[in-house]
Amino acid sequence: MVVGFEKAVSATKSVVTSAKKAPTTLSSDRVINFARGDPTMYESYWRQMGEKCTVVISGHNLMSYFSNAGHFCWFLMPELDRAIRRLHCVVGNAVVDDDRYIVVGNGSTQLFQAVLYALSSSYDPDTEPLSVVAAAPFYSSYPEETEFLRSGLYKWAGDAYSFDKDGAYIEVVTSPNNPDGAIREAVVNRDGGKLIHDLAYYWPQYTPITGKADNDIMLFTFSKATGHAGSRIGWAIVKDIEVATKMVKFMELSSIGVSKESQLRAAKILEMISDDCQNSAPDKEENFFEYGLRLMSDRWEKLREVVKRNGVFSLPKYPQDYCNFIGKYTDPSPAFAWLKSKDGLNCDNLLRELKIVTRGGTNFGVDSNYTRISMLSPDEEFNLLLERLSAIQVTIINGNN
Repeated sequence: MVVGFEKAVSATKSVVTSAKKAPTTLSSDRVINFARGDPTMYESYWRQMGEKCTVVISGHNLMSYFSNAGHFCWFLMPELDRAIRRLHCVVGNAVVDDDRYIVVGNGSTQLFQAVLYALSSSYDPDTEPLSVVAAAPFYSSYPEETEFLRSGLYKWAGDAYSFDKDGAYIEVVTSPNNPDGAIREAVVNRDGGKLIHDLAYYWPQYTPITGKADNDIMLFTFSKATGHAGSRIGWAIVKDIEVATKMVKFMELSSIGVSKESQLRAAKILEMISDDCQNSAPDKEENFFEYGLRLMSDRWEKLREVVKRNGVFSLPKYPQDYCNFIGKYTDPSPAFAWLKSKDGLNCDNLLRELKIVTRGGTNFGVDSNYTRISMLSPDEEFNLLLERLSAIQVTIINGNN
């Protein structure tokens, strides 16, 4: 018997909740964490690839700080630059013409800090810090990342929908959005604004690729594109060389560049994905993005069925669209499920009763009846999530009847 949900509803209602036990491969007492976006579900695919992505580095290799001393981004390895541009051309999700500048970073988190510095450093330091906003629900780490350095150049100013301050500002546009998977555009749209487009999830396994993104500053991350979060590789595609150069300066002072070992590994994997995607042999196996889309679609189908049956939660509905990469209409399969509980229940607390850890809606600038669940966990954990959600049986009785 699972109890404790009564605290999350109004005094005029009582809640009777029970959870039926079901056999699993994991202990029923184990706490499962779905608050993190750790993309370990892709491990089985890369294990099947065997030695295709192996990189051998000798002890005397890669010893210099510099990858290309004459390049504006002197720590970016040419192999990674080429691999990034090639993959975007193959997938068709971003413009990477020769007049676009690639900046590599230690994940997109560091690049986000670098962009904030680059965009704000040209403003008068004697004026008020530049406001940074994003439309709610926004990525939960944006406020903390913006405020962490306590910079006098910029400050977190909250929800873009309620932002009404005159003057310069920075708006972060995440599309598909984390946490709710929605396709986003800028909200504020006023003079003096600068935009950062976080496109970490604009890949075919998560959403239909409807065209090449062509924004001033676009952030991507190796972790969500391929699942290799541990390599700590992200990249920005930037139109303005001055902005790109300032980002490089930030990287230089904060970490003196990016690991060459990680860059070579990323380049090898991105090139392998491009090769497979361009393989036209009749007996070819599914490429990485086809595999990811199949897996994500299957997971979303199962989750929607569980949610429909238990009647406690709801999930967003996404419009189907034509994916230029896949060559047909596909359904979005976001990396996170944006779960909403009914009747005012605190969704995060409710799931913790079942030893499911999620990230509650208040972290994303919205109410506590929402929570975010990662869809990127290993199969055994995802199946246990489905079992525990299936076990919830809630009867809400109006106390006035």
